[in-house]
Amino acid sequence: MALDIEPGDPFIFMKVGVHASEPLEAIIQRKREEIAKAGVSFWGYGGGTCHPLTAVQPFVKEYVANGVNVRLLMQEINSRHYAQPVRAEEYSADGVHWEKIHKDIHVLGSRYALVIESLDMVEMTIALEDSAVGVGRMRGAKGDKYIQGHVDKACLVFQPGGAPEPTGKQVALKLAARLHAPYAVLLKQN
Repeated sequence: MALDIEPGDPFIFMKVGVHASEPLEAIIQRKREEIAKAGVSFWGYGGGTCHPLTAVQPFVKEYVANGVNVRLLMQEINSRHYAQPVRAEEYSADGVHWEKIHKDIHVLGSRYALVIESLDMVEMTIALEDSAVGVGRMRGAKGDKYIQGHVDKACLVFQPGGAPEPTGKQVALKLAARLHAPYAVLLKQN
């Protein structure tokens, strides 16, 4: 599937691969089955750069309030995430109220999750240089300067430099997903 991205479009960028000892292909299949059964799935992750309450939710809500959808765009990498595949049992959209995770949703080895309602294979490239961080203290920083080292995800806005061709190194994107309210949640294992 081809995917168009226009100047000003918001997106969450994430590098993905093996997670909790599960290969990406198996994760994709499982997530699609979860969406078919439960209507949504939880795409698990960790790290503090896209905290559900202080980054993802405010970023997405700002655009949704103006009628703009925010997509999750994912680059496949060789990952070394071999943590134990422990299933989260509860989730919270606010850190106060906790709910049981739907029986058909299995989010493993993660502290947080994005709530997605679709998961599609895509063939597109993007230059992270043509994006800027869209939330937090690094707001406005170029995407390629922010996504470095251990930073593997960000809330970004597409801001091409005005040249007819993309500037900077192209990143191949493999997956795209539509987010569903509450967009990102905290997870808890019992």
